[in-house]
Amino acid sequence: MDIQTLQPYLLPALIAGHLILRRFRANAARKKLPALAAEGAVFVDVRTPEEFAARNRPGSINIPLAEIPARAKNLDKNSPVVLCCASGARSGMAAGILKSMGFRNVTNAGPWQNTL
Repeated sequence: MDIQTLQPYLLPALIAGHLILRRFRANAARKKLPALAAEGAVFVDVRTPEEFAARNRPGSINIPLAEIPARAKNLDKNSPVVLCCASGARSGMAAGILKSMGFRNVTNAGPWQNTL
């Protein structure tokens, strides 16, 4: 088989692989949450205040993604931080920001429903 024959299948295969990997990571993060909560993790929802007000994980705090760099000083860099949002995309960006700021124990839980 040559590349021309496979070309129509490459994009769908990449998308399927991405979705499978994303699902695997979400499941792995979900399994860690009880232990992180027992360690005193702070659950941070990075959705907008309106999204957060509509429904959220009890006990979580709302720090919208755009405010993470400024408000990260209110979080302990040595304590576990669990991030969530609507789909996992914004919490993934927030995780990258916090890690670049020296946070050591950051978990992207993906959708906030995973934290329930």
